[in-house]
Amino acid sequence: MDIYNKYVLPKLTHWVCSGQDMTDQRIKIVPQAFGRVLEIGIGSGLNLPFYNPEKIDFLWGLDPSEQLRKIAEKKAVDLPFNVEFIGLSGEEIPLEKNCADTVVVTYTLCSIPDVLKALIEMNRVLKPGGKLIFCEHGKSPDHHIYKWQNRMNPIWKRVSGGCNLNRHIPSLIEKGGFKINHLDMAYMSRFKIASFNYWGTAVLK
Repeated sequence: MDIYNKYVLPKLTHWVCSGQDMTDQRIKIVPQAFGRVLEIGIGSGLNLPFYNPEKIDFLWGLDPSEQLRKIAEKKAVDLPFNVEFIGLSGEEIPLEKNCADTVVVTYTLCSIPDVLKALIEMNRVLKPGGKLIFCEHGKSPDHHIYKWQNRMNPIWKRVSGGCNLNRHIPSLIEKGGFKINHLDMAYMSRFKIASFNYWGTAVLK
């Protein structure tokens, strides 16, 4: 399993997260980021092409996967703004309070072990008047689909690096001290067990 997690899973994660459905979601939300930006779970840098360079002063990219960060670092070389990579998970953000204008999190809240702690940390580093921009998959509103999400979640987590199918993203964001001011929801593919998406923006309460 160690070999799988170290060598196979990062490549599989990059391939899955490069899909067109997820790319379309990134295009919707990432250009909204502004100022000094913290991206939680930057992974292989799939969001990097969609930041508006005219609005970005600086970007911190947080991710615990060394293999994925190496891919992102290559993509960041030619960007017109500076990127600093931090090899930690979302529960550990080594930044000062109120230092970020925008926090961006895409397809990451599903896999952070202590997701509430991570959201509280995001709240801490976000400036008053700043914005949390998110796009995540999670709990389906369809009871039949949700039952299957719960059944499949233990196996899914083992093969997908801790990804959870059944987290209710809006509730978690609000428990983390945010107020959601815009929220959209929809299935992004026919594979409904893993494709119900929540995306939008939130501010500090």
